[in-house]
Amino acid sequence: MKTILLIEDNDDIRNNTAEILELSNYNVIAAENGKTGVEKAIEHTPDLIICDIMMPVLDGYGVLHALHRNETTKNIPFIFLTAKTERSDLRKGMELGADDYITKPFTGTELLNAVDGRLKKMDLLKQDFAAGLEGLQQLLKASDSKAALISLTEDRNINRYRKKQVIYSEGNHPSRLYYVLKGKVKAYRTNDDGKELITELFNTGDFLGYVALLEGTAYKDTTETLEDTELAVVPKEDFAELISNNSAVAQKFIQMLAKNVSAKEEQLLRLAYNSLRKKVADALLLLEKKYRQNNEEHFVIIISREGLASIAGTATESLIRTLSDFRSEKLIDIKSGGIEILNHKKLENLLN
Repeated sequence: MKTILLIEDNDDIRNNTAEILELSNYNVIAAENGKTGVEKAIEHTPDLIICDIMMPVLDGYGVLHALHRNETTKNIPFIFLTAKTERSDLRKGMELGADDYITKPFTGTELLNAVDGRLKKMDLLKQDFAAGLEGLQQLLKASDSKAALISLTEDRNINRYRKKQVIYSEGNHPSRLYYVLKGKVKAYRTNDDGKELITELFNTGDFLGYVALLEGTAYKDTTETLEDTELAVVPKEDFAELISNNSAVAQKFIQMLAKNVSAKEEQLLRLAYNSLRKKVADALLLLEKKYRQNNEEHFVIIISREGLASIAGTATESLIRTLSDFRSEKLIDIKSGGIEILNHKKLENLLN
């Protein structure tokens, strides 16, 4: 059962609205003013908030501002309930981050349609989207922008790349967002001596180049295909429109794109402090986690020794010696250059 927080100072409106929602199988928490409403929102973390604008103690704008400053409540869908229909008031609420408006007087059908629609959108945004164009369309469906949906799903350009082909280079400025439809891609940086360090790996369903687009800066790395790859191309302008149209979609998009930030930070710590054996083991486990399909019983890692060394952050000669040791210890098997992990538990628990 979904929980709705109703903040309304008028007793009759509050009681009638609560009754309509409860009859529709919603759990309703009522608050008679904005201050109490904020306190109850923090205490109960409801699924949706309906809030009047003109109230004593703290008005609706103040409630929305306070909730957006709190980590536990800032992403709760928020609907204003108001008799004020001036365009400037509507715009002010939307600029502050409101998701919708219901104008008094309203019917029960109008109320329930607004609530049901907003909750369905939030449920959609919480889902893990499928890989490929289907997943992107699912994400866009959660947006209220039909124009963005049409422009990003129709007339889409698909770029095809051969193995070891560069997609974009460090120092160039972005003009598009890339979406992996098929294939594998690596991102890497090189030092002044030309030594390469792989900073990220991409698979079907991943986005490329989003950091530079969000920051408005040049690319900080170079991306290159690890095998034949197909990428969907989203123009920079359409990407910006999608992000700006809906705050909830923007948040979900950023979560999808930035979900590996913690992993990259951990990678840097491992490179700085882990032993050679631990670095190589972590690199093997990372590749298997990234590219192994759920239905694959035996997964073989196909990558050059130089590429694996650049992921592990070590010299190629040291990597080869370590792989030989792992093979002797029956932690891995090597056939025709491919590597199969035989003992995950021991690799994961290697002492540093």
